[in-house]
Amino acid sequence: MTDIIVGIFAFLGTVFVFLAAVGMIRMPDTYLRISVTTKAATLGIGLLMLAGAIYSNDIAITAKVLAIILFILLTAPVSAHLIGRTSYYSGVKLWKDSVMDDLKGKYNASTEVLHSDMKNASEGPSDKKEQESN
Repeated sequence: MTDIIVGIFAFLGTVFVFLAAVGMIRMPDTYLRISVTTKAATLGIGLLMLAGAIYSNDIAITAKVLAIILFILLTAPVSAHLIGRTSYYSGVKLWKDSVMDDLKGKYNASTEVLHSDMKNASEGPSDKKEQESN
């Protein structure tokens, strides 16, 4: 019975990692590639590691594997977000059929300031300090 469960987890993990690889090839821009790869590869690696933990049948190995899976689940989305944000700031263009650009008009490339709302998009932090001192 354990072998069947291990086989199912390993197969599903392999399928998700394969889908991540296909997504890297098929997606038209950097941002979609990051999205597809992060989700599919994280789930795939987690399932493969879980299959290994079940197969080992050792509590110490299982604890380490669960800690690694938790670490991957916590860090993969953060690193993908930072890679995507850096790509945007570096000027990597969105795909022509992208539906929306949430950061359009909020990021000033010359001052490298990202504004949280559209009302203050024209003023940077240094502009506010100058106005307060006058």
